[in-house]
Amino acid sequence: MTPDVVDVRPVVGTDREGVMALAPRLAEGVAAWRGRSAAITAAGSWPADSLARAAEGRAGVFVAVRGGTVVGVVSVSEQRHFTGTVDGYVGELAVAAQASRQGVGRRLMAAAERWARDRGLRHLTLQTGAANATALRFYEALGYRPEEIRLTRALD
Repeated sequence: MTPDVVDVRPVVGTDREGVMALAPRLAEGVAAWRGRSAAITAAGSWPADSLARAAEGRAGVFVAVRGGTVVGVVSVSEQRHFTGTVDGYVGELAVAAQASRQGVGRRLMAAAERWARDRGLRHLTLQTGAANATALRFYEALGYRPEEIRLTRALD
């Protein structure tokens, strides 16, 4: 593999450090009133949880690797919708800043979609911060549409 080529493949044990290094990217777009440091702390556990579920066969985790370095990660699992159907659910998608806007996210999402299709699932869902305009535009460009809206009000 040449240094500028990105390979998307299932995660392996030696990818853990690279995957965990992307965790702070997951805190981008969190509502300002939530606090960035708290969001970064919370986001730090999400990839570790997904890696554990993947090791148990309960999720898929795919990495994008360029020149031996993990530059992106996506996790996908099954989640029951309140209507009773089982959907694929993207828990995390993170792309390193130096690899952004180069098609890495699209390729990772394609891997997540294949994972869900291979299990006979008819929908792939995800959540992102309402303030994360970049992510919202990205997902819309891939054909994702809003389904639910979460509203929050600060209480005195």
